[in-house]
Amino acid sequence: MRRAESQGSDRVGQGSPIPLYTPDQRRRRDATCWTLVQGVLAPLQFLIFLVSLVLVLRYLATGEGALAATVSIVVKTMALYAIMVTGSIWEKVVFGKWLFAGPFFWEDVFSMVVIALHTAYLAALVAGIGTERERMLLALAAYATYAINAGQFLLKLRAARREGAPALAVAG
Repeated sequence: MRRAESQGSDRVGQGSPIPLYTPDQRRRRDATCWTLVQGVLAPLQFLIFLVSLVLVLRYLATGEGALAATVSIVVKTMALYAIMVTGSIWEKVVFGKWLFAGPFFWEDVFSMVVIALHTAYLAALVAGIGTERERMLLALAAYATYAINAGQFLLKLRAARREGAPALAVAG
């Protein structure tokens, strides 16, 4: 209640931000193995993304390397599925919801767009829909949304790290 009162009396934009985690959620986040799983999968997926992006751009520029680009997109999509499944387990453990927990609601919403585009690529590949070039352009659209979504999560990670800083470091 006191927090709400102090925010209400502050001028717009100067109130204390709402923390990402309650103390209990922070404890659960720090205690679960799923935090480590996410910490390993996220940079691994980003590395796969970078390699695949280069291969897709190479194909689009030269017309060469279609198979390598295609395999890399499939690998990237499987990594995405893995991080989404384990991420939803992480959210359930930490926040009590499989997806769309308050602090990560918009990141999860945008993640659904990312998944939809990656899945559309796989469906087009399996069904033979479109040309190779059209599918690669679809993959690029999926990758653009992934890059935005990764940026959203990096901002949340940064905010979480700031929250965990000692009070004296934050007060300055």
